[in-house]
This record gives sequence, C-alpha cells and structure tokens, in this order.
Amino acid sequence: MKISFENPDKVNGLLTLTVETADFQDRVEKTLKDLRKKAQLPGFRPGQVPMGMIKRQYGEGVKAEEINKIIGEELYKYVNENKIKMLGEPMANEGQEPVDLEKDAPYVFKFDIAVAPEFKVELTDKDTLDYYTIKVDDDLVNRQIDMFASRAGHYDKAEEYQANDMLKGDIRELDENGNTKEGGITVEGAVLMPDYIKVEDQKKLFEGCKLGDIITFNPKKAYPESDVEVSSLLKMKKEEVADLTSDFSFQVTEISRFVKAEVNQELFDTVYGKDEVKDEKAFREKIAEGLKEQLANDGDFKFLVDLRKYLEEKVGKLEYPDALLKRFMLAQNKDKGEKFVEDNYEQSIKELTWHLVREQLVEANGIKIDDADLKETAKEAARAQFAQYGMTNVPEEYLENYANDMLKKKEFVDSLVDRSIDRKLVATLKNVVKLTPKEATLDEFNEMMKGE
Repeated sequence: MKISFENPDKVNGLLTLTVETADFQDRVEKTLKDLRKKAQLPGFRPGQVPMGMIKRQYGEGVKAEEINKIIGEELYKYVNENKIKMLGEPMANEGQEPVDLEKDAPYVFKFDIAVAPEFKVELTDKDTLDYYTIKVDDDLVNRQIDMFASRAGHYDKAEEYQANDMLKGDIRELDENGNTKEGGITVEGAVLMPDYIKVEDQKKLFEGCKLGDIITFNPKKAYPESDVEVSSLLKMKKEEVADLTSDFSFQVTEISRFVKAEVNQELFDTVYGKDEVKDEKAFREKIAEGLKEQLANDGDFKFLVDLRKYLEEKVGKLEYPDALLKRFMLAQNKDKGEKFVEDNYEQSIKELTWHLVREQLVEANGIKIDDADLKETAKEAARAQFAQYGMTNVPEEYLENYANDMLKKKEFVDSLVDRSIDRKLVATLKNVVKLTPKEATLDEFNEMMKGE
C-alpha cells in the first residue's frame, strides 16, 4: 500500500491511499474460507459448498468490507505514526472519483484531513492572574443560618391571614349573579398562597381574611399569563381553562403560617448531628468553616474562567481549515442544516481552541487522571449536591455510595474526567503563575460571574 500526505498550508491535509491487490487478497481468501466452513446451501453438506459458489455469492461484498477495514487501519496508523494532529474525522475528498471495485486494483482513495493549527502556549511566574477568595463575613453566616432555620421550619395554624401564609379552602364557581353555579366547578381543600397571585387587585381580596371568610375572586384574572396555575388550582386540564371567565368563591377552612426553626440545640443537632455543636458561637464557626471550604471551589472555578480568557488572548486568533470543519460539522448535524453550522461555527471554534490549549497545558504539566481522582471528583459533586439542600453533615459512606453510583453511569464519567482534569490543572497552575489575591463578598463575586 502506498500512502502520501500533502499539507501545503499546514491546516488542510490531503491523504491518498493506493490499495494494491496484495494488500487485501490474503484477507479476502481467509474470510471466504471461514464463510465456506459455516455456509449452508441446499444440496451441500455444511462446509462442502464449492468455493466458486462462495466467491460468486459473497466475493464482492467481502472484498469491499476488507478494503474498508484496511483503509481505516492504515489511515489511523499513518496519522498516529506521523503525529498528525487531526481534528474530527477524515472526510472523503470532494474530488474523489468513484472507485469501481469490480475492476482490478490498484484503487485510489483520497481523504481530506483537518489539521490542528501549530502554536505553543506557556505559563511562568511572569504571568499574573487574579485569584478571588469569597469573604465569609457575618452577613454570609447569617444568611446560611436563616437557610438552615427555614429548612427546619414548620407550619402553625393561624386565625387571620398574613403575608406568606398558606390558605386552604373550598372553591366554587359562581354564576353571573354571584351565586354558586349549579353543576359548576367545585374543589374542596384547594391550596392557595395569595402572595403568588400576579395581579395586585386580586391579591388584595385576601388581605386580613379569617377562618370561615368567603372571598370572591377570578382565577383567570389572578393568573393572567399562566393557565397552568389556574388548571392546578381548579384541578382541571390546561386546555379546559383556556376560555374560563367565571368568578369563584373561596371559603377559608385553614390558615397555615410558616415558622422558621429557632436557633437552638435542636437546630444544631439537625444540621451537624447530635451534640457535635454545643452553642451558637460554635455553630457559627462551624458554618464559616464549611462555607470557606465550599466557596474555595468557586474561587478555583473563577480562576479557571479567567485563565481561559487570559490564554485565549495570549494565543490570539488561530488559523483553521474552516471550509473543511464546516463540512464535518454539517455531516454531524445533517438534520439541522447549513444555517445551524453558520450560526454555531464561531462558538465551536472558540471551544476547540480552548480544548487545544488545555491539551497542551495538561501534557506540559504531566497531568494524569486515575481512578482515585475520579472518585474524589464524584464525592465533591455529591457534597455540592447535598449542600444545596442544606445537608452539610453527610456521612462518608453516603458520599462513597453516591460517588460509586455516578461512576457506574457512562453519561457521568466523561464529565467527571473533564472535571478531574480541571481540578488538577487549577491546583498545578496556581503554583506556576503569579497570583494577585483579591477578596469579594458573595454578592460581588456572583455579580462578576454573571455571563461567564
């Protein structure tokens, strides 16, 4: 087999493979002999079908299949051995003439290869980047305590409605005279939170209401942009409320008021476990400690975002084989068409550039990922997940089981690999570049991260 590679502009490659009879003949013969051993045709015992019949029936198909296998094997072997940094997959050259396999070899196959642009990215202590630490101040600790108290809260029964109370009552459809409509819509034990009513004059109807009071309101006017909320309240299908205009009565049967948990030993035990924290001072210190650990990950994430911007500017605009990459992108998104490719190509190139930069950094810094790294990343994801629900004292065995479940699911593994690489890359590069420490409140930090 002859293979040649042309790459005059460094990014558009043309790889030509010339397949000779000697390249595939032995493989075709072996495959046909194997088929003969298994072939079952009327009038012949298994394995005794004449080779001539086998060749007539299967010869051309086997030949095409073996040539395809050889092309794939040799193409990727050549790319790897010659260290060609190929982007995407090879594509048949647009000038490729149809290959007639019924004729004798040689057969010539041409492939367009998108080659990654050549560039070099380096980081040293002469490169300076900001590193943000989120300030764990009293305000942030107070907000966390408020969240814990809210999650551990409960509902008390009340006699008179106040803002944020939840009402339960019986709903009945009214006729044009304001009387209960015979055969109309009725819902017993309907739950309503007036604070979520969108229209002010409808919301005010419930102000100061007491147990047993009957309020007349109009659900469609109360939720003018949400048939879903109306259908949920009236226990109807969404399409059934589209043309509804009736007023309804709501007789209050129950008023529930949410009460946050008190900041006492019971709350300390709920959050951190029995007797782990003995007083409010220790509670606040424990919260601050947990927040610092949790928010350190946010600081690392911002560092990675800033690092990416910094390196993209440092590398500058790279030359890509645009026409070829658009062809490849179109082939991968046939159902979406050329407009999709044009609309998304620029962002795709931006992501590709970062991928190439990141690859260089990973290789230059000898970063490798093993099973232990994946496990720790999965446990970190589990901690973050539990923390969202205010669960900060999750036993190690729970985290271990959660991580093991994630690692069994292929859809999670790729993202865990990426995250593990990012974690190691950040940890390494924080010791390479010069860091300018900066502090921000959580609100300031979140404002900076908007749009990132």
